[in-house]
Amino acid sequence: MASLLYVSVRPETGAADAEHASFRRALGADVVDRLDLLDGPLIESRLDGYRGLVVGGSPFNVSDTAKSAVQRRVEADLEIIARRAIDGRVAAFFTCFSIGVVTRMLGGDVGTGSPEAASAAVIRTTPEGDADPIFGPSGPALTVFTGHKESAVAVPDGATLLATNDACPVQAYRVGTHLYAAQFHPEPTPRDFADRMTFYRTTGYFDPEEFDLVQGQVLAASVTEGAALLRRFAQRFA
Repeated sequence: MASLLYVSVRPETGAADAEHASFRRALGADVVDRLDLLDGPLIESRLDGYRGLVVGGSPFNVSDTAKSAVQRRVEADLEIIARRAIDGRVAAFFTCFSIGVVTRMLGGDVGTGSPEAASAAVIRTTPEGDADPIFGPSGPALTVFTGHKESAVAVPDGATLLATNDACPVQAYRVGTHLYAAQFHPEPTPRDFADRMTFYRTTGYFDPEEFDLVQGQVLAASVTEGAALLRRFAQRFA
């Protein structure tokens, strides 16, 4: 059994397989176990023994008005994981869609007013981020991959803002010492992110007519600090 667990919330098996490989590489771990929440209800004992969890992205949106039973169950299961991290029973790094789940659980609002198209974006660490053991060494500015339709309207109560930018003010925050949540994708290389785009070509993250242009811009981007964040997360907790 590995000390790290990748939690998949992607319906697309190929995208989830590639994301798992991306997290494994970024975390610097030969073995990262996998749990697919879409396969069935979470059995909490399945989390026992792991020191660090990473939650991948998803085309789901917390702000969706019409949700399937599967999406509602996945969101409830992610809240269980978040509460474990807040209690310090496990360290967790939530990304993309799942930061919305945590934000809502903490009583915050999730809205569609600060979307970011699929691209490399520069984010800035806050003073609290500069002092954080995971984000601090990557500050004061780092380039990461973004692509989302919704985000936290504001930092929820009990959370500490770690990173921001003008397009999306809540890029990352920490709750307590063991829960990290990021709107961006820290794990993919440019090649990983470019390949992932093929699964979501017509889902609204970029103009499908400009696929080749956007993919070329992604491949030309210099993005390294997202993986550095995850490597420090693994070193600190796992």
